[in-house]
Amino acid sequence: MADTLELEIVTPDRLVVKAQVEEVQVPAKRGYIGVLPGHAPLITELAVGEVSYRAGANTERISLAWGFAEVLPNKVTILAETAERAEDIDVERAEAARKQAEKLFAEAQSSEDYDHAMAALQRANTRLEVAGKK
Repeated sequence: MADTLELEIVTPDRLVVKAQVEEVQVPAKRGYIGVLPGHAPLITELAVGEVSYRAGANTERISLAWGFAEVLPNKVTILAETAERAEDIDVERAEAARKQAEKLFAEAQSSEDYDHAMAALQRANTRLEVAGKK
């Protein structure tokens, strides 16, 4: 069995990551999934969260929101609506988005409003967490 697997993270705008890695953590819809080389094939829907991956002694983190992941024994392909490396996150913008999401959350009057505000808040918090972990 190989010691690494290929990781690709793609958004509609660009290729965010293409790397050989030893492990990947993916924010699946029902919780995080850890992937090592030789993992059983699967396809999963993604939630808002942090993708982390390790190559050697380096661990990298990506803020991700929605999409799909295909896991094969030697490759993980992530098709994401948005994905940002820690160094690409505008912290001031993310903080403003968090404040706006909190305001929407406080003013929510329907379950649809609540869901929208909660998703925006999760995305802003994830972006801030990833930026802070760099």
